[in-house]
Amino acid sequence: MNGTHVTTTTAPRPPAWNRQRPSRMPSHRYRDVYSRVQVPLTDRDWPGKRLTHAPLWVPVDLRDGNQALAEPMDPERKRRFFELMVRMGYKEIEVGYPSASQTDYDFVRLLAGTGLAPEDVTIVVFTPARRDLIERTVDSIRGMPNPVVIHLYTATAPTWRDVVLGKDRDELRQIILDGGRDILELAGALPNVRFEFSPEVFNLTEPGYVLDICDSMTELWLATPERPVILNLPATVEVATPNVYADQIEYMHRHLDRRDSVILSVHPHNDRGTGVACAELALLAGAQRVEGCIFGNGERTGNVDIATLALNLHAQGVDPMVDFSDIDEICRTVEYCTRIPLHERHPYAGDLVHTAFSGTHQDAIRKGFAEHRRRAEESGVAESELDWRVPYLPIDPADIGRTYDAVIRVNSQSGKGGIVHLLETGYGITLPRRLQIDFARHVQHHTDTTGTEVTTAGLWSLFRRTYLTERSTVDNVRLVGWETTGGDTPAIRITLTVDGHERTSTHRAADPIEALGAAVNEAGIPVEILGLVQQSLRGGDDGDGGDGERALCLLEYRTGTVTGWAAGCGDSAPAAGMNAVMSAVRRTRP
Repeated sequence: MNGTHVTTTTAPRPPAWNRQRPSRMPSHRYRDVYSRVQVPLTDRDWPGKRLTHAPLWVPVDLRDGNQALAEPMDPERKRRFFELMVRMGYKEIEVGYPSASQTDYDFVRLLAGTGLAPEDVTIVVFTPARRDLIERTVDSIRGMPNPVVIHLYTATAPTWRDVVLGKDRDELRQIILDGGRDILELAGALPNVRFEFSPEVFNLTEPGYVLDICDSMTELWLATPERPVILNLPATVEVATPNVYADQIEYMHRHLDRRDSVILSVHPHNDRGTGVACAELALLAGAQRVEGCIFGNGERTGNVDIATLALNLHAQGVDPMVDFSDIDEICRTVEYCTRIPLHERHPYAGDLVHTAFSGTHQDAIRKGFAEHRRRAEESGVAESELDWRVPYLPIDPADIGRTYDAVIRVNSQSGKGGIVHLLETGYGITLPRRLQIDFARHVQHHTDTTGTEVTTAGLWSLFRRTYLTERSTVDNVRLVGWETTGGDTPAIRITLTVDGHERTSTHRAADPIEALGAAVNEAGIPVEILGLVQQSLRGGDDGDGGDGERALCLLEYRTGTVTGWAAGCGDSAPAAGMNAVMSAVRRTRP
């Protein structure tokens, strides 16, 4: 084919069961990370480590996330986002790039001049290594009562040095150190100010070179355990599997000078979709601080999602040290401030992440909830405090302020477990197993026909149409009334209208339902009552009529060789039972 570059490959042939073939994509254009940067570790400790405590979280939504927006946040949105972070419990917040934007500069001045930031919240401001921009940054924090971190950055990777900056290694090192000296000169005497340095694109920078620069910065800035320097090591563009980043972080963790005077920080991006994994492995490798965005907004595919990171810890029994107990309010605020909707499958926070449509999942979840309630009752421990082990739900949705209403929803992929759960939680109805199977067929037909999800109210409406009302429009059998007669041998008198003719019969029966069954049989309608279940309804419209109908009768019957189900509602159990019998009668009549 003209214009097509064809290469041969030495990759091993796939096994016979793998029928995949080479694609048409020009993968030969790209080099793997091992040919772009030295990965120094051959032995590592991080695979044997466990995450046992939360790192220091630093949301950068107001700087890094804001730069990623088509419409950057206005002052009102920045303030609302900042106030959300404070309420959630973040204690170090990067608030902007004051030398690059008047809006950011003004916001830092707002924090300096008001009590908007609680005194225990550290304010981080961002600047490149250029004296005039550093001066502007230091000017923005004048009078700031809070602890402050001035965050200096410069790209250090070879491609950035050669293509973007046009500097060799020694020239770039000098630029970075000059920037560090400027910060020390302009802000070193401020007692509430500490320093941070980011070698941008750390993950593609030669390890010996970046180690030398970082050590030089901590020496220049006189890092001590009492006034530690933050060294932030960004995976600015994700280029490798997460284990590579972990190796790079562990190398720095092992070899940095003045390690007890360094807060080792990471700033993963998500170009490969593994930002969360990179951050977690980096913590295993020695990182103590994580910069990212709540829900991961950032340039290109985004910064690491620190909401997911925090709730991953929560799901492993580790306190994340920030509060996600009102996830819906957090989502609303972030969506408003960024003008970016959250995906419905976003981990933990999406509208559908706790929702099961699949029948097997629904059945397992329903049984898990039942087992959880039983254990709580037996142990005397509140359900909200009992250890969690409900299948398919890694955390209790209630932990983050979600109700159980949307945990199980029904569509064409669902089974009887989901149907049962929705009717139980919505109306207090517990369907006998054979009725579960019967009704599931009707639901499946409905969802296949409509192609849509059916709600709890929709399920109840379908149930009523199926079991509570007659199939024909002609009411050719009607219960006129019934009464108990006195005397030594009480009896029950039933009056029916059949095909327009009224007939009354008296029956010595244990209850009105049995008497009505006998009456319809005498009228030539062969309906045999096999069994019934009486229940109480709760919530919503209970069917055929009024709010007073709070009793439900589920009745299994047989006519000839065919069995079926019918139901009835009423203001009492006997009334509901009588209506269920009449529903069964109507289902057998043409």
